Amino acid sequence: EAAELGKGSFKYAWVLDKLKAERERGITIDIALWKFETPKYYVTVIDAPGHRDFIKNMITGTSQADCAILIIAAGTGEFEAGISKDGQTREHALLAFTLGVKQLIVAINKMDTAKWAEARYNEIIKETSTFIKKVGYNPKTVAFV
Repeated sequence: EAAELGKGSFKYAWVLDKLKAERERGITIDIALWKFETPKYYVTVIDAPGHRDFIKNMITGTSQADCAILIIAAGTGEFEAGISKDGQTREHALLAFTLGVKQLIVAINKMDTAKWAEARYNEIIKETSTFIKKVGYNPKTVAFV
């Protein structure tokens, strides 16, 4: 469906982005839940918005979480904007910690835009480790993927 509407690059986001406006704009607006079980756990995935205009919805979703996955774009400029003083990546990490989310996973995406460069990946890990430590997380206990 995403490809048919010229939004093929959003195909994975469309699993949880159900609102027409989300699909048209290519951003998550409201939280979405997806539940599943493993032999050991009941898991609820909460997809929360990353866009500045929908920070209240992000707080609603994050306040219910035991663990957060912080998605960081590897693209030149994108990463730097996210971790800047007023960046959304920085704000989301701070809010997650403040809201009591003690487990953090950092997922670095869009590595294709960095030509899969290991140096870029390592740079992002180093920079991200520095700011999440200031927020309150221990970078040694954070998984980077």
